[in-house]
Amino acid sequence: MTLRDRLGRLLDLPQVRYGILGVILFNAVLLGLETSGTAMSAAGTLIVALDMACLAVFVVEIGAKLYVHRAAFFRSGWNLFDFVIVGIALVPAAHGLAVLRALRILRVLRVVSVTPSLRRVVEGLMSALPGMGSVFLLMGLIFYIGSVMATKLFGASFPEWFGTLGLSAYSLFQIMTLESWSMGIVRPVMEVYPLAWAFFVPFILVTTFAVVNLVVGLIVNSMQDAHHAEADERTDTYRDEVLARLDKIEGMLAQPRTDRDERPTGTG
Repeated sequence: MTLRDRLGRLLDLPQVRYGILGVILFNAVLLGLETSGTAMSAAGTLIVALDMACLAVFVVEIGAKLYVHRAAFFRSGWNLFDFVIVGIALVPAAHGLAVLRALRILRVLRVVSVTPSLRRVVEGLMSALPGMGSVFLLMGLIFYIGSVMATKLFGASFPEWFGTLGLSAYSLFQIMTLESWSMGIVRPVMEVYPLAWAFFVPFILVTTFAVVNLVVGLIVNSMQDAHHAEADERTDTYRDEVLARLDKIEGMLAQPRTDRDERPTGTG
């Protein structure tokens, strides 16, 4: 067995995967402590050193995967995700790139790549994006139409909410989320325009209770499809293993019969 094979088996061990997960979670705690002035003044040097040690573990892991998988490493979206996240952490903070150093917290997202259940959630969300695009397009059309109408209807009396197309879109987004929509916006508008409810209530019914629920339904269906696909894959794998074992047993049972048939018989 070559070094690549041994290293590949080592990376696939559950103990190694759980160990990397533990380092990720520990690193998340360290990155949180770096935002505390009290913690940094008390043990700043130790926190930074431990953070660098965690980063070294990630770099070694990525390097080992590159050595094992070679070019195939970049064919996996999750490997590319890990590569980019770790690469961002290696960018120096100088020369105006300090904002990238703040993105070190993205290393916590590696929990997704090493946890199968979270990966299924993300994969289900990604598979729902094509269908969600159509829903978002519909939402955009509704918001555009509503923003134009709200600007023309209420812009003169309430310029701070509906004075421009952008302000109207933002106000309608707040109404869609149901955050202070009644007492904060709609009731003051109705004091000037008593029939304004005829515009806002249908808008809420269409956006909040119809279109948004379409997005939720698409995500749920995609996750169910991903779960069913995984279950089917496990079933196929188990079936192949059973068939292989049956073939092996059949071969073992057929071997003595063949030997017996070839054995010469006596004439008496």
